[in-house]
Amino acid sequence: MIARYKEAAVFYTVTGTGAPVVLLHGFLETSSMWQEVVPYLSASHSVICIDLLGHGKTECVGYVHRMEEMAQAVCAVLDVLSIERAAFVGHSMGGYVALALAALKPTMVTALCLVNSTSSPDSEARKNVRDRASKTAKRNYPLLVKTSIDQLFDTAGKKRFNAQIQQLCKEALDMGVRGYIAANEGMKLRENTSRVFSEVPRKLMVFSKADTVLCSNRLQAEAAEVQAAVTELEGGHMSVIEHPKLITELIYNFLK
Repeated sequence: MIARYKEAAVFYTVTGTGAPVVLLHGFLETSSMWQEVVPYLSASHSVICIDLLGHGKTECVGYVHRMEEMAQAVCAVLDVLSIERAAFVGHSMGGYVALALAALKPTMVTALCLVNSTSSPDSEARKNVRDRASKTAKRNYPLLVKTSIDQLFDTAGKKRFNAQIQQLCKEALDMGVRGYIAANEGMKLRENTSRVFSEVPRKLMVFSKADTVLCSNRLQAEAAEVQAAVTELEGGHMSVIEHPKLITELIYNFLK
């Protein structure tokens, strides 16, 4: 299904009936990443999956997609569905978008699960990495995509999830350079949303010991600060792919 945000078509799906839960994918991903989670959650919930701006079947609206802009696009979908309150699950960038939405509409977010995500802004070192990535995207986008996605998995994961990695690469290549740079620049501009996160009624942080993007020790400290429940997993940054059954169980139990 398609909603409209500004001049862009925003793709979404709705599966099941019951209390709404919104699943938001990460950078270089699409809503299809939740395909193993949706059948279980939809038995008791109305599950809304959305392709974020510049990803999947959703178009770009500019050359920088701030997290607030992506959150507004999510709100456009929820307006079409007449949903005023929902639980949210966000993987990586999807978590940043959910937090931006919570800042814009605090009463809308009844519960928030961050999967391999954080309320902290980019460090200066991380911003520098993003600057280099945006420049590289203009020169050799296919190589950048392959390198970026490989780094999201630990050594064992690269071999075990080769088919999934190939699919992620295909989806990332389909989004194109403009979508990549717009989201990359948007993530670089995000602010600290720990206060926003702390005010969400129910919250869970799921992260991994070998995540090369986010430090698990810092996430532990963040969880203590905002008083979020915690689950730490083995593996890298792609917990939804690496532990689909466990992630599904964690989300299902969190939503009870």
